[in-house]
Amino acid sequence: MKNICIIGSGSWGVALAIHLAKMGNKVKIWSFLEEESRMINEEKRCKFLPDVVIPDGVLCTTDIREAVTGSDIILHVTPSKFTRETIKKYKEYVENQPVIICSKGFESSTLYTLSEVATEEMPNVKIGVLTGPSHAEEVSIGIPTAIVIASKYIDVQYQVQDIFMNETMRVYTTSDVKGAELGGALKNIMAFCAGIAAELKMGDNTFAALITRGLTEISRLGVAMGGNHNTFYGLSGLGDLIVTCLSEHSRNRKAGRCIGRGLTIEETQKEVGMTIESIDNIEVAYKLAQKYNIEMPIVNTVYDVLFNGLKPDEAVKMLMTREKKCE
Repeated sequence: MKNICIIGSGSWGVALAIHLAKMGNKVKIWSFLEEESRMINEEKRCKFLPDVVIPDGVLCTTDIREAVTGSDIILHVTPSKFTRETIKKYKEYVENQPVIICSKGFESSTLYTLSEVATEEMPNVKIGVLTGPSHAEEVSIGIPTAIVIASKYIDVQYQVQDIFMNETMRVYTTSDVKGAELGGALKNIMAFCAGIAAELKMGDNTFAALITRGLTEISRLGVAMGGNHNTFYGLSGLGDLIVTCLSEHSRNRKAGRCIGRGLTIEETQKEVGMTIESIDNIEVAYKLAQKYNIEMPIVNTVYDVLFNGLKPDEAVKMLMTREKKCE
């Protein structure tokens, strides 16, 4: 039995808590909101996972020091834009336990990946990244799932693998932190595009083209930034891309559908009701493509849809009529 600290009480944080508590671990979740903490403790439910009962062994607190102190491992599961400010709140309480980044995205002001943010704030702490195709809705009810733990520390890889693995969750290890993390962050953009395509009544051919050409763009940028090419064709790349582009569980796909039917960014955020990483990530990916001089036509086009008023149907036409290319 391990003492697990989870920083963040959203759907993914609670799904991980449920999985780990069912395995006999003691879990403390830190929540920013008193109401979410009360709901988890008193009603044994999470508003983002309304059909799931939270098992005994899970406690939620708004005291971040209480959540971190005495834990064997810390799982960081906040939206990417709050990663640095949240780490600043608890880093002084971290002792020798590893911190595992379970969120997917970038810090928009620096263009850093979230593990880079964590390493900058906690240079003496062992950092890992947990990623892969894993909808919270499915993990919370025990649907078989395979994910990846990425860390440059072999002992952290094995520790996470031992803590998480059972008959419903298989965990693979890798030392390619950059590749694993970029696959998870960049696939949100393609899921957003998939939502637009779905709203425009595009077909299976379109989704196949989007996923394969999207993966090409992701791997092209990822390799330029230091990732291993093969990583992008594994669970944290292609696997996550497939599940996020094709599933109605995906909030990024849902956001794309909202934009596809003409809603503004503000209206979309209100309708989805949860953090939409893809909207912030599109702007970061656009800047990274320019920084590394990487051709990313899908990213550039969806950037224009979001920020320059390009109509979604015109965006499709632009992509389809680009200059002739070899694959």
